[in-house]
Formats: sequence, C-alpha cells, structure tokens
Amino acid sequence: METASPVEPLHLRACLARFVTGVAVVSYLADGRVRGLTVNSFTSVSLAPPLVLVSVARSARATGHLGRVPFSVSVLSASQGDLARHFAGTARGPVEVGWQWTDDDLAPTLSGAIATVRCRPWRSHDAGDHRLHLGQVVAADLRADGEPLLFHRGRFGDLGSGHAAAQLAGSC
Repeated sequence: METASPVEPLHLRACLARFVTGVAVVSYLADGRVRGLTVNSFTSVSLAPPLVLVSVARSARATGHLGRVPFSVSVLSASQGDLARHFAGTARGPVEVGWQWTDDDLAPTLSGAIATVRCRPWRSHDAGDHRLHLGQVVAADLRADGEPLLFHRGRFGDLGSGHAAAQLAGSC
C-alpha cells in the first residue's frame, strides 16, 4: 500500500488559517503568580460532564502546568486585541491587565471578557507537537453584550467593523 507524502507544514498552516476562530486567554497559577497565554484552539467537548479543551504547544511553559492546576478561559471581546497580543508575547507596548478573583482555589479570569469558564484539570493527551488539556467546568459566566475578538489569517478582527468583517469573510 502506498502512503501519501506528508503535507508541508507551512502549506497546512496557511490552509488552516482560513478557518476563523475566536480568541481566548487561558490563565492559571504557577509559582505564586498568575500566568496566561493566548489561544485560538479552545472548544467545548461535553455538556455532561461539562468539559472544554485547550490545545497548547508542547514547547509552551503552560503545558507543564495545565494538566495539574485549575485554569480559566477568558473569551476576549473585540476591544481586547491588546490583551491577546500581550499574552501571546507580541505586545506593542505596556498593557494593563485586570484580573477578577474569587475566594476559592480556581484561577482568576480577565476583566472585560465576554465569557469565562473556570476549570479543574480533567485529562491531558499528547497530540503531535501539542498537548490537549481538558478541563471540567466548575463555573461559567457571560456578559450580555460585546462582540468576540476573531482570528483569521494571522490577524485579529471583529464582526462589527465593515472593513474587518469584509476582510474576514472575503479573503480566502
């Protein structure tokens, strides 16, 4: 049986970049400090039990913590591109980060997020150059207003602005 040649990684990345995703920040506590990273690979897995999945590069510092400590996912609003860049390590300048804490052992969430889920680690699985971290949702909150921050072809955008919406919809 003949096997197909592997797909060139840069070509695959370009193809996958055509899929519009939301943007979130995953936060967790490590060494007594709040840490966070920007992700666009976050999804719902199950409602019973309530599970979500975050895919993190195996090379990221966070991957060693997320399978062991509670974590939170803050779904960013369209106005929070600066926070997305900050937690991706590509900030354009100083960014003020506002955390919302609760009086339990769960990780804080970002102020201004349009939705948040707070999780306890459930399972982790190796997946190539990434690690899939599943969290059991123990709390979830949403804001009634606000549009999501979107990611498409390496750029942030939103649903509301005509230019960004056209760019997201018609650039394939």
